[in-house]
Amino acid sequence: MAFVNENFLKLPDNYLFSDIAGKVNAFKKEHPGADLVRLGIGDVTQPLAPAVIEAMHRATDELARKETFRGYGPEHGYDFLREAIITHDFAPRGIRLEADEVFINDGAKSDTGNIGDILGLDNRIGVTDPIYPVYIDSNAMCGRAGELRQGRWTNIVYMPCTRENGFVPEVPDSRVDIIYLCYPNNPTGTVIGKGELKKWVDYALDKDAIIMYDAAYEAYIQDPSLPHSIYEIEGAKKCAIEFHSYSKTAGFTGVRCGYTVVPKELTAATATGERVSLNALWNRRQCTKFNGASYITQRGAEAVYSPEGREQVRDVIRYYMTNARIMREALSSFGLQVFGGENAPYIWLQTPDGKPSWTFFEEMLREAHVVGTPGAGFGPSGEGYLRLTAFGERADCEEAMRRLEKWLK
Repeated sequence: MAFVNENFLKLPDNYLFSDIAGKVNAFKKEHPGADLVRLGIGDVTQPLAPAVIEAMHRATDELARKETFRGYGPEHGYDFLREAIITHDFAPRGIRLEADEVFINDGAKSDTGNIGDILGLDNRIGVTDPIYPVYIDSNAMCGRAGELRQGRWTNIVYMPCTRENGFVPEVPDSRVDIIYLCYPNNPTGTVIGKGELKKWVDYALDKDAIIMYDAAYEAYIQDPSLPHSIYEIEGAKKCAIEFHSYSKTAGFTGVRCGYTVVPKELTAATATGERVSLNALWNRRQCTKFNGASYITQRGAEAVYSPEGREQVRDVIRYYMTNARIMREALSSFGLQVFGGENAPYIWLQTPDGKPSWTFFEEMLREAHVVGTPGAGFGPSGEGYLRLTAFGERADCEEAMRRLEKWLK
């Protein structure tokens, strides 16, 4: 008899964005003529940069010729991309990395979900709350999260991010072995300064904990004083793994490419106290379970760092951040409390009069024909908020603001 992994049965029935899609589809079925503006799921709308397209075309042509054809690539990524990452993303910030500390993947979602493969099930997890659902769900799938009781997992420490603490949580006063941090933050759109980030690095070093630092939105940072990488903090290479993505940086949501940094200085303990390199373990895991991102994709990612590519990508980021500014200013003018949207492409909107987030979502859908993401779907501290994304078309963002103004007034 074959048995299932019963940890999957502990998960809530639906993934957040599947729930949203179900409600939106039901509404469309009832109102087939409704013209919806979707500012919910954070998918990009602008095309890939011309430099990226050209590079991918060249790579495609290479695969069409016997003398330049390539078969299986290295599981950890081609050196041309790893070196470009080190040269452009880290060296300018005074961060020294070696090529074999950078692992190319098919998007940050994969590695943030899979990184737990190399860590023991007895580790206690700490998450910022609200949080990107993949961090919790992936730990629940392997049994590390414990039991789900009244909307909370028993082996997870929830660290509230609220307007009162500036959406940066306090370091925990109980044991936490693995800590998930995401800045600029999804879903709140808020950021962390170097001083606050140092507190977390110091905590991890003191408690022999590991920080999983999701920097997928670092390209949207506008404030030059803010850190783009946790490795800007002294000692972080001894306690942190960092995740990056080209999905939101360069529009690769459909192309799929990102990278994970696992420093050689980072170790964890066995039950007998032996220290083991996580870089070596992750390399072993990837060589077994991952065949690498495609050559065409990696050539496209490499082009992001070309002079033309960098400027073209910056133009797209400016486009999305202008959308964020338009939404932030409009919503504030309506008398609503809004956060984010200054160093990240997300707006975190406090629902008026303490209205539950799913209720506000449904009312906004029904009465204004605008789709957002209920904050409660990101965790207990997300209740009373709604996330809007700046990744839409400019005209759609402006139309959504007109509809919300009319509805709210």
